[in-house]
Amino acid sequence: MSRKNRNPAILKLTTSSTSGKIATSGAMRPRRRMAENYLVIWVDGSIDTDNQDCKNKLEQLHTVINEVKLCTKPKQCVEFLNGMGSGKAFVISSGALGKNLVHNIHGMTQVDAIYIFHGNRAFHEQWSKVRGIFNSMKPICESLKKLLPNVNITMMQSR
Repeated sequence: MSRKNRNPAILKLTTSSTSGKIATSGAMRPRRRMAENYLVIWVDGSIDTDNQDCKNKLEQLHTVINEVKLCTKPKQCVEFLNGMGSGKAFVISSGALGKNLVHNIHGMTQVDAIYIFHGNRAFHEQWSKVRGIFNSMKPICESLKKLLPNVNITMMQSR
């Protein structure tokens, strides 16, 4: 009984470490202090929160960062970023949506890094904030883990 999540709203998802289920929630689970002002925005037109593969990818992301926002359209991501205030975001985009999205968000100060999921390497590597083109979530999570200590240092220096 799988159905696509086509709700135009942006979803904030947290995962339960005991049940492995995904639920929308306003609560944030305690994580590393260094990631408090950061979140991941995952932009993909085919996100299906009922799909086990999608659930697994979200679980992987939640091992690295507290908050993950899901957008099925680039416009949702841009609108969310514009309303973020002082926070910072890592954006993960499908290659199909990333072609236009990267152009629209690359100059935004809220965007720290962009990851492309299954994209055209030559096109996307021209942007300095694009950290790479990946075929699985694991190397994206590894890259995020490497960036987060640097984020903590930058945040401490700016206080």
